[in-house]
Order: sequence, then C-alpha cells, then structure tokens
Amino acid sequence: MLTILRRSFLSRCMALLAFVLSSNTIFAQSWQGFNKVDFVINQHKAFLIEPAVAAPGRPWIWRTEFFGHQPQADIALLKKGFHVAYVDLQNLYGSPTAMAIMDSTFEKVTADHLLSQKTVLEGFSRGGLFALNWAARNPDKVACIYNDAPVCDFTSWPGGKGKGKGSPGDWERLLKLYQLTELEAATSKLNPINNLEVLATAKIPLLHVCGAADDVVPIDENSLLVQKRYQEFGGLMTLISKPNCNHHPHSLEDPTRIVNFVLSHTGFPDQVTEPLTPFGYDYFQLRDGLRQSREKFLSEKRGRVAFLGGSITASKGWRDLACEELKRRFPDTEFDFIAAGIPSLGSTPGAFRFERDVLSKGTVDLLFEEAAVNDDTNGFADIEQVRGMEGIVRQAILSNPKMDVVLLHFVDPGKIAEIRQGKTPVVIANHERVAEHYRIPSINLAREVTERIAAGEFTWEKDFRDLHPAPFGHELYAKSIGRLLSAAWGDADTKSLASVRMLPQPLDKSSYFFGRLVGPLDANANKMLTLNQGWTIEPRWKPVDKAGTRPGFVDVPALIADTPGSTMKLAFQGIGIGVFVAAGPDTGAIEYRVDQGVWQKLSLYTQWSSGLHLPWAKMLASELADGNHELEIKISEESDAKSQGHAVRIIHFLVNGPT
Repeated sequence: MLTILRRSFLSRCMALLAFVLSSNTIFAQSWQGFNKVDFVINQHKAFLIEPAVAAPGRPWIWRTEFFGHQPQADIALLKKGFHVAYVDLQNLYGSPTAMAIMDSTFEKVTADHLLSQKTVLEGFSRGGLFALNWAARNPDKVACIYNDAPVCDFTSWPGGKGKGKGSPGDWERLLKLYQLTELEAATSKLNPINNLEVLATAKIPLLHVCGAADDVVPIDENSLLVQKRYQEFGGLMTLISKPNCNHHPHSLEDPTRIVNFVLSHTGFPDQVTEPLTPFGYDYFQLRDGLRQSREKFLSEKRGRVAFLGGSITASKGWRDLACEELKRRFPDTEFDFIAAGIPSLGSTPGAFRFERDVLSKGTVDLLFEEAAVNDDTNGFADIEQVRGMEGIVRQAILSNPKMDVVLLHFVDPGKIAEIRQGKTPVVIANHERVAEHYRIPSINLAREVTERIAAGEFTWEKDFRDLHPAPFGHELYAKSIGRLLSAAWGDADTKSLASVRMLPQPLDKSSYFFGRLVGPLDANANKMLTLNQGWTIEPRWKPVDKAGTRPGFVDVPALIADTPGSTMKLAFQGIGIGVFVAAGPDTGAIEYRVDQGVWQKLSLYTQWSSGLHLPWAKMLASELADGNHELEIKISEESDAKSQGHAVRIIHFLVNGPT
C-alpha cells in the first residue's frame, strides 16, 4: 500500500512538472512589490507583472524593450490594475523573427492569464520598432501605443542616414535580420515609417514622448515625421516634445499624462487626473526643505512670513495667494505677513534694506525672496548678483538660524529666449549658486512659464502678458509655490528636525551680509558727513517734475546737489560703500574715490530715468580692508546726453560693515 501511495505521489509530481515544462512557466518572483511570473517563449525569457487587484477586463501594457528603465508609468498602471508584460528580444530590432515571438507571447498571456485581447504597446527607444511593426501586423489586437524617444525609421537609427549618430554594428545586424540591402531598407514596408497607414486605418491612438534635442534618435527624422504622416492618414497622435532634452532621460518623472493617455483608450476615462506639470517634472529644488518653519507654525501657533522683492512682489497677486495658502494649511496659526516688495529693486538693494524692511519687524520664520528679473534687467554684474543674494540669505540665517528661505526666479522675455535655446539664464545660475550653497529651496518659475507655453497651455501675449503678470500669471506662480510647500511638508512628520543649521563659509567674503542703510540725517548727526558748498540735506524731498516715484524714495530725507564741482565726504567703517539714489530725468554723474585713491566716474542716469525717479543702488567699492575709510563724491561736469541736468539725490548710503 505504501509503495502504491509513493507511486501515486510521484505520478502527480511528474504531471505537475510536465505541466510546468509544457507551459514554460517558472516560479513567481517579485518586482517593485508586485508578483512576477517568469516564463520562456521560444527560448526567450519573458515575464508578466501582476497587479494586486486586476482592473475590469484585465488590461495590460507590453514593454517591448528596456524593461525597468524609467518605470514610473508601468508602476502607476500596475496600481491601476493593469498587468505589465515583457519578452526579451534584444538585438532583434523589431524584425520578422521578433514579430513571431511576440505573436506567441500574446497568445500565451491572453490564454493562460485571461488578459484583454487588446494590449497597450510601450516602445522605448529601439523598442519603437517592435511596437509599430507588431501593431501593423496585428492592428485588431492593439488598444493604443505609447512610444518613448522611439526609433520609427531604422535608416535614421541604427542606419545613421540622417543627422543622427547611427550605430554601424547594429545597422549591419538589422539588415541581416530583415534580409534587406541598404537600398531596399529606405522604402521597405518592414520599416515602420513606411507602414503607418494600416495603424491609422485601424484608428490606433499614438502617444510619443520625446526629447526635442535628441541627437541619437532625432525627433524630426522619427516622431515628427510619424506625426506628419499619421495625421495625413487621419490617425490620432499626441506628441510630447520635452524642450532641450536629449535621448535621455526617458519618460516623465510624473507619468500622469502617459497614464491618462492609456486610461483614456482602454475604457477608464473616469480615472483620468489633471497633470501637475507639462513634462512630468516640477520646477523646484527642495534641498534641505522647510521643516523649521512648519514646526514653528504648528508648535507655537504663530508665524511671521516676509516677502522681499521688486514690483512683482509689491503688487497684489501671488503674494496674497501665498498668504491665503499658508492660512489654509495652518488654520490655527496666527500669521504676521511682511510685504517688503519695492518696484525696481533687486538683490543688492535688498541686502542693504533687509534690516530696515524685514528684520526690524521681529523674528521671521519664512522668507520668500525674488530678484532674478531686476538683477538682470537693471544690469547688475555676475559678482553683484551673487553678493546681493548671498547678502540677503546670510543675513536671514544669521538673524534666525531657524529661518527658512525660498528663492523665486521669475520670468521675463529675455529669460524665455535663453531657455528656448537650452540655456540657463546667468542670473538664475548665480542665484542658484547661493541656494545650493545654503541648501535652501528655490523655484525656477522662468523655466516653468517657458515650458508651459511650449506645451501649448497658454501664450505670453494673451495670458501672461508681461513680466508683471496678469492675474493668470500670479495664480500660476502661487500654484507652483503650493506644490513646493506640499513637497516640503508632505512627509515632514517622518523627518527629524535639525537642532541648529550649520552656516557654511561665505561664497564671497565681500557679499553684503553686513549691509545696512545710512540716511543723510543719521550720517550728519553722527558726524560722518563733510559737505562743501552745493550740497544740502532736504528733510522731505519731493520731485517738482511729473516723473513717477517709488515708495520709500519720495517725501524722505535726501542729500542733494546739482552743481558740477560740488564735493562731499563720508567717513564710514566697513568693507564696502555705495549710494542709493533717486535717478530721475535730471540726474547727472559723479566722480568718486575712497581713501584718496584714483578718481572714478559713474553715470547715475538710467534707461528709465526720463519718466521715473528710479531707486538706483550702485556699489562704489566692495573689497576694502575692514576698518575706517573715507568716501569723496564730486558732481561731474559730464552727464548723460538724455539727462536734463546734473542733479544727484542720495537717499541712503550703502555701508557693508557691522554697526
């Protein structure tokens, strides 16, 4: 009896082994936390990734090449209940041999795993050859195709017959597999680019995600050509062209647009969600985040938030929306908001007025700073852009080591032009140096606006309108800030708070982190001033012309002279000195020197002075030895040809040195 039982058990094991071998199934493993079933098709390894719960109809997506590379869309679809399939067809280039193996794979997974009779094809790079050729061979079995930087014309890659690099070894193998000569390859129906009509007739939707600067699989020789021909055949194709992106990186960091495309064409349009950004990545750098301010808002139920910048910050718009967002996120917190925006001013004046306009209001927990537009358009040199921004950031942290700071890089037409050329505007690169050095968050809103325009979401002229945004633009800025806050605070409970922020050495020891304003009355009262004939202090200066003014630079004390040759001296202590003037229609030029040095000339008339008494900050010396110094200023005989006079109105001296 025991012998019979043993024989029966052995028979069952042999039967099970025979089933496994006949079905080419290998024991399940795991991938990204999902069940993985391995099998073999015609001696080629294959597998199927199973969702935790299959969606109705058991939909599936079929990666044709480079499984596991940039898998964010696959993972997102697995979470939606899709299966993901793959068969290893390396170096078969979508050839007839590969097509036969794919036919067998389709039959197996639909029969053994009861998957949908229509698949979603997903072709990465050369995987596009497989996807497009198999769809043309089996149009009734394809729901839609998502191709990523795909090869669509094999004479482009690996042939290298256009402007792409090509790959001679791959080209030789491809021709042999397809049994084609080079001459035949260009017109062969086995080349996907020449066989699109059957896909269009079957109304198979296409999505291609490509890099606009791809020099391996050039977009104009592949996806753009497919788009043109497909539309001529009446086919539906969506092209996402990532600006300034080469062949890599593939896919989209946020795969929402890809997932939406698949869901829309597989019977799940109700699950489509709004993508946050056009190309799947966001425009902020989180670095060390904003944990300190969050902790303060939650623990003490009080918070002070400052907004420092130019006219875009001074105007109503994004700043007010950001305040509302903070109150929404922390409904039990009492906020004090400091609006410290003054039109026309960038980071250098910001560093010197930071104490007066921000720190004097009390301990600040969170600071938003923007200066990229004015630092650029006002013509500040690279070194000034770094010194000014570092002056603000370092002052902020010195005043309160737990203060969080966010740098905002706003947009203007010049920045759009540079970004479209694949460049990072210099001023943004300079400010990013500071952000990286101090590990503070930043948002490149200039790039975001440029790329959203490229994606066709809106236009500059009709929607954004100007570097001073329409309400639409202010809302866009505020939404971007909201996404940064969500990323910074979304998992804050799981992160430990740094007890003390470690302050690095300065990027530039001459940066303006000891910057302060010294007004004419204070300078005179402290016996810093020596005024010769021609200079007067007017207690409440107002222009007598009709030119505009800026808040804080009118109806205030001003040191004034308008006669060439008028001289003055200022005794000061520190490493740097400058002037903050109201540069109007009659503004002239100065000659100056420090510590009996060489006289230098500086025109204070600006391109905007004809209609505006512009607040204009100019550093005269920035790299002095720390100590006592003397500045001499003389009204120059020369002035700008457009100026109506020689007037110089000093509202503040800019002193970089401890009080």
